[in-house]
Amino acid sequence: MKNLFQTENVKPEKRDKVRAKKHLGQHFLKDEGIAYNIVKAFTDECKTNVVLEIGPGMGVLTKYLLEQKTFETHAIDIDKESIVWLKEHFPALENKLIEGDFLHLNLADLFKEPFSLIGNFPYNISSQIVFKIIENKNQIPLMVGMFQKEVGERFSANPRSKEYGILSVLTQAYYDVEYLFTVSETVFDPPPKVKSGVIRLKRRTTDFDVPEKMLFKVVKAGFNQRRKKLRNALQQFHIKDEILQASGFSDKRAEELSVENFVTLTHLVMQHGEHIG
Repeated sequence: MKNLFQTENVKPEKRDKVRAKKHLGQHFLKDEGIAYNIVKAFTDECKTNVVLEIGPGMGVLTKYLLEQKTFETHAIDIDKESIVWLKEHFPALENKLIEGDFLHLNLADLFKEPFSLIGNFPYNISSQIVFKIIENKNQIPLMVGMFQKEVGERFSANPRSKEYGILSVLTQAYYDVEYLFTVSETVFDPPPKVKSGVIRLKRRTTDFDVPEKMLFKVVKAGFNQRRKKLRNALQQFHIKDEILQASGFSDKRAEELSVENFVTLTHLVMQHGEHIG
């Protein structure tokens, strides 16, 4: 991958033509070095023929993606003004530019083969984006994205930390998570009030042998009452406390359990619980 940041003083043209819209959670990255590093973290691991960028804005990542001839770059943005900008400045996108909401896309209809995701994600929907990725995990082997720092830390958090929660367990059940680097508020226009973090998700080579929907139910039940011990937090499943005690879970709290522990707990609930449909 050619490092344009080092070899050419590339600057986005007429950046002020696209106005950042608060209701869309837009903060345009203006640091070319960071943009290059994000794309490199992506291309180093990308093995799909198709790539989708979410929220390209004014193309600070797009131009580096379009350099790559090993994959075909598509982009989606909900902002009509950004769509116009991108059409004018990146004719190479041609008919690969989608105006719409990623959360409402039928990905299986749009792409018939696996594809990888990249983006500077709007903070107000970033968690929803990852849940959609998990729902389509067998079609999305790789994601590199920028999130609010504290949200990014949740994805990679370990048990017994304050960041560890539903996002941590459900993401790590299906993806290997790497927190890559932190990004300052000052490199955005307009600057957000918080720092950002770039994370990379790589699809696990093997999945845990547990039904996805049931794992989600048990994880959410545990963390929705995270201060309670599991014998209380899991009452909705009507699993006898002696079963939980025999397995060592009764006096535990959700934040103490690893992903593997949650898989074991889910199997216990399925085998011994009631009214779990």
